[in-house]
Amino acid sequence: MRGRFKRVLIIADIEGSSGCWNYLASSFMTPEWASACVEMSRDVNTVVRAMFGAGIEEIRVKDFHRNGYNLLPELIDTRAQVIHGYRPRPVPGIGDPGISEAVMFIGMHAASGTEGFLAHTLTSRIKQLEVNGKPLPEVELFAASLAPFGIKPIFFSGCPAACQQALMAIANISIYPIEKSQGSDHFNVNSWREGLANAVVASLQNEQTEPYQPSGPFDVMIKMRDGKHAAQRIAQRWRFDRAGDQICFSTATAGELYINLIRICYLTPLIEKTLPVGLIAYNLWGRVGLGRLRRHLNRLEQR
Repeated sequence: MRGRFKRVLIIADIEGSSGCWNYLASSFMTPEWASACVEMSRDVNTVVRAMFGAGIEEIRVKDFHRNGYNLLPELIDTRAQVIHGYRPRPVPGIGDPGISEAVMFIGMHAASGTEGFLAHTLTSRIKQLEVNGKPLPEVELFAASLAPFGIKPIFFSGCPAACQQALMAIANISIYPIEKSQGSDHFNVNSWREGLANAVVASLQNEQTEPYQPSGPFDVMIKMRDGKHAAQRIAQRWRFDRAGDQICFSTATAGELYINLIRICYLTPLIEKTLPVGLIAYNLWGRVGLGRLRRHLNRLEQR
């Protein structure tokens, strides 16, 4: 099946991948995480190979879990470009999306404060996040940040709750869920990957999805997991309003919304000023983790 797109960006996360079945599997440097990263890489490879078979000419894969060093390129078709680490611009975290025409979200999760497997938005330190009275999943932030480049969100995979949130937010996006409620012992990974690959290839025919461009203003309410003292500290740091454990602010554009959420989740004013240096150190730590991943893979291959 030949699709209408030729150049595709994949954003890959771990919570909705086939190897992540608990919080430890999403936590950097744990043995469970190492095993989950291997399966996440195999999920991505299944998707990539199916897309090249369908006539896709260029695939960029952005590793978007934690520090961005979770995918093993040696397990992924070498025709795809695997992008590790984070970049501050032009798209926060992603950097340069190149000349991609469409974006696919693989292995995603549901929004903070909602039901779903390991649900959170950007960080688990946020207990609840609502924008204009509705939960905000990451797919909205990422898709909106890519809209100025004309990139269309055509596919999404994650737990059923995450898939439903993607459908509610982005008109006509194709989905393929991964059901984790029965645990890994009752999960057929080969059958699921086959279905994932077929769904991805079918989504390449998507004629209806447009770049995701939500219109403001955006009224934001955030509840912090650590309570009112954490909320007070962050609100004072960035001069936002606060009531108890809630941080509140309003923005006019989706871009401003995303930047403010990044500040709340990851930055201080000092860190923001020295962000290029900080990202170098952060990415170096990610490479250390990638080295551990490779040692784990070598042990698996020697068995």
